[in-house]
Amino acid sequence: MKCKFLLPLLFALPAAAQPVTIKQDAVIKQMVDDVSQKNIEAIVRKLVSFKTRHTLSDTTSKTEGIGAARNWIKAEMERYAQASGGRMHVEFDTFTQPAGGRIDKPTVLKNVLAILKGTDPNDKRIYIVSGHYDSRVNDVMDAKSFAPGAVDDASGTAVSMELARVMAQRSFPATIIFMAVAGEEQGLNGSTNVAKRAKAENWAVDAMLNNDIVGNTYGMETHLKDNSTVRVFSEGVPSTAAGNEKALGALINNGGENDSPSRELARYIKEVAERYVQQLDVKMIYRRDRFLRGGDHTPFLQQGFTAVRFTEMNEDFNRQHQNVRKENGVDYGDTPDFADYEYIQKVARMNLSVLANLVLAPAEPQNVGVTTSGLTNKTTLKWEAPTAGKKPAGYYVLMRETISPYWEKKFYVTDTTATLDYSKDNYFFAVQSVDADGHESQMVYPKPVK
Repeated sequence: MKCKFLLPLLFALPAAAQPVTIKQDAVIKQMVDDVSQKNIEAIVRKLVSFKTRHTLSDTTSKTEGIGAARNWIKAEMERYAQASGGRMHVEFDTFTQPAGGRIDKPTVLKNVLAILKGTDPNDKRIYIVSGHYDSRVNDVMDAKSFAPGAVDDASGTAVSMELARVMAQRSFPATIIFMAVAGEEQGLNGSTNVAKRAKAENWAVDAMLNNDIVGNTYGMETHLKDNSTVRVFSEGVPSTAAGNEKALGALINNGGENDSPSRELARYIKEVAERYVQQLDVKMIYRRDRFLRGGDHTPFLQQGFTAVRFTEMNEDFNRQHQNVRKENGVDYGDTPDFADYEYIQKVARMNLSVLANLVLAPAEPQNVGVTTSGLTNKTTLKWEAPTAGKKPAGYYVLMRETISPYWEKKFYVTDTTATLDYSKDNYFFAVQSVDADGHESQMVYPKPVK
């Protein structure tokens, strides 16, 4: 029987394995339930109240422009941090964006980072959840007009902020950064600065979740109404492999075109989120982003980090990047009355379930390989325990047919090797660490080893 991960299931097992039961963690479920639709709507409407959050808008007013918006975000995050017992601190990531492209003069930009420090000094992993707080209208250089940006992207900013509020009240072994970035509409400026900083400072970023346009459930033109589906965009061939013949050659020889770290993260998200969030269908999209478009996860991918983008299923382009107006009976503009706050809550709960499961799990197994010494219809995998953080209770060996988008079977083992009665010619495999409470690390696709 082919099994997906949506319900508690018992999987077929090799001789040395033990039964695997997928279950919810009560602590994670409580945090998921704590995510508030009311708070999310209040955040979105407050961000809209600043009239415009255009990256080049006013920075001196206390009530209007991007300066007032970022100061409020930082102050609100600091208020959440009071419940953390000193574990969360909030800071501006400040830099000067030089003139060029959609920046007409050197401009000081400020990202807001709320950093919830992990409690295990040996666990260096960092997880990032982000939304961009800048907004725009038709003319990308128009810094004066009313640009409410309720869905694009106050919705994503509200997700990041609401998770900071809920998760600041608890402790986790690894570090979580709740981020609101500027300059997305002008060229991914804010996220590029953080990604480059993360690379230069050797941050151990294990996953980056970008929430951009996650508040609308009505599809323009198609007239589809869908409040249960969210898209997760993930790249297949890693951005860092572009132009690297050795990396591309290894990818092709290993059949891993559909198993990049970001694609595995997307599979992980679908499994875990649908375990915790009712009436949610995580739709995996095999693209880095929407057709010929980009988002704040892209700079992280370009720096070699694992990252994905969340976006609503059906976009209403009458509301994106539009001046607020009414023409021929049609409303244009990204105003808050047209956002679906119950849907944003659902997206936030998805993010929280994934972040919490990842941050509570052991680190990924190291040096995962599939042995190639000798021709056989069996498959032997071997790996090493993670060197940092808590020791895993065991490991899941995952298996799927080559045409399947999802992992279909899980085998639980306590050793760091496993031999399965299935051929590596006919199936794909991966390995993930798991603790005694069932928290799983990300899946690691194996490389050929002797």
